[in-house]
Amino acid sequence: MIGQTAPRKQKGVKMRLLGRMVMLALLALANTGPASAQQATPPELALWRLDCGEIVINQYGAFFSDTYQYPAGPKTVVGSCYLIRHGDRYMLWDTGLTDALIGGGFSNAQQTLSLRRSLVDQLREIGVRPEQIEIIGISHWHFDHTGQARHFPQARLLMGAGDLELLRLPSPPDADSAEALAHWLTGDGKVQALTADHDVFGDGRVMLLKTPGHTPGHNALLVRLASGPVLLTGDIYHFTEQVENRGVPPFNHDRADSLASMDRFDRIARNLGARVIIQHEAADVAKLPPFPEAAR
Repeated sequence: MIGQTAPRKQKGVKMRLLGRMVMLALLALANTGPASAQQATPPELALWRLDCGEIVINQYGAFFSDTYQYPAGPKTVVGSCYLIRHGDRYMLWDTGLTDALIGGGFSNAQQTLSLRRSLVDQLREIGVRPEQIEIIGISHWHFDHTGQARHFPQARLLMGAGDLELLRLPSPPDADSAEALAHWLTGDGKVQALTADHDVFGDGRVMLLKTPGHTPGHNALLVRLASGPVLLTGDIYHFTEQVENRGVPPFNHDRADSLASMDRFDRIARNLGARVIIQHEAADVAKLPPFPEAAR
């Protein structure tokens, strides 16, 4: 009798193990069904171009090239900012000229600045409230990219560490930018100082790209839309001619870094087949759908 009991016990153990394996297999199949497929669908990306001002440079030859490449005389460039929606999350890329310019403008010997509409007003038109902006990415510390940041104090600021260090100096190189970003520079706002490329939403589809030279902490932005990748220059370039002739403005922080960042940016654009948007070039900004339409 003892010799007959052991095989029966072993058979029972095998049956229980088989039953568990079948249950695990069924659970695995359930997890690959329609509900799991929906979870795997990435959030929709959308990109809006926003009007962030206009700048007339009175002597752009001297202003934009340290090798005297451009003729004398005035040149008009645009200020542009961008809204990125990742599912139900919103990010602003650059915040343009200050909205204190609306209805007045500003002129001096070097340039004339003007702004028609505020960011808050444009966002309202597409149903986005200021408090919905979760992230602000600033390409670099210059005043024409930081001017309206103060309207979004709840947002987390993403900015190059080198630029943040400059603005935190007792005498910053741009008092207007230091004032515009004071909420973050003084420690009250959430800020992330970047020293390398940064994956904004954690899925590789919105990337800040480290491109120093114009300023020490300059960044460009890659947005991988369903229709194809878009590259936003920040101020690696200011207008189309710079791409071919590698014109480096004399006020850039580092000439060698500027040229290296141009090379990196161009290689990324070629390798990805990306649509390049020079943020100060009206013809490039026009490659995106006119506001209030979005690129997807």
